[in-house]
Amino acid sequence: MEPVGAHPVPVGPLAVRWLAYWVPELRAGEKTRVRLALRNAGTAPWRSRGWDGVQLSYHWLDDRGNPIVWEGIRCSFERPVEPGESLELELDVLPPRPPGRYRLAFDLVEEHRFWFAEIGSMPLELELEVRPRIEERRLAVIVHGGRNEATAAALAAQEEPVVEVAAAAVAHLVAGVEPAPDWSRRILDAHTEGYEAVGGSLESRDRALRPWAPGGGRNPVFAEPLLLPSLLTGLEPDEHLGLPAYIGEDGIFDGRIRLRLPRGRRRA
Repeated sequence: MEPVGAHPVPVGPLAVRWLAYWVPELRAGEKTRVRLALRNAGTAPWRSRGWDGVQLSYHWLDDRGNPIVWEGIRCSFERPVEPGESLELELDVLPPRPPGRYRLAFDLVEEHRFWFAEIGSMPLELELEVRPRIEERRLAVIVHGGRNEATAAALAAQEEPVVEVAAAAVAHLVAGVEPAPDWSRRILDAHTEGYEAVGGSLESRDRALRPWAPGGGRNPVFAEPLLLPSLLTGLEPDEHLGLPAYIGEDGIFDGRIRLRLPRGRRRA
């Protein structure tokens, strides 16, 4: 672990002294576990009451100290931490999107009342590089039901070529679908930004598919499953309306990613 240098510690009931930290490589949108050592430098114990009481958490800030993500994941204490007591613990951290340089600021919070920084303690601020979610822009494709001439031609015309070998992400299509030429580029852009699942809009006469009609922008809280999604390696698609689908939280719908479905679309 990396030691923390000398820093001001206020006198009073609630104060923290940071001792050391360890932060592994961080990738945008990918939850990572870090390790901290700290000491109760105040005169009152730290007590967690479930998800209330004193918690350890963090903020993500830009290079000027402006908050990017204020409410970080919480970590409660399993037992009271008495004045003068030191401890090491692990905390889950979710890096922000997109990748880039950020400040990660650890702090304690008396839940629903105040952060320790508001009463004089100094947060532990680290300047860190958040790397892209995927290291290589390589997209593989599985065509459920087998490729036909139209799908093969559309894939051959992609701005960023799709690959047949192992890749960081795999797109799940159906026979006859025709992705727009910029489909692969936009898919890889979203994965690089930090999303594990990416879905686009569908050009179709099927009324059941109207929620996925082209138009609009990017939506990370899309109310419907992502259809014909691209998934990071290790994820497997579900099925919705007879098509490969992603049903989960860490995905984004991008209406600019366009796929044309054939008439009488084949079921997955």
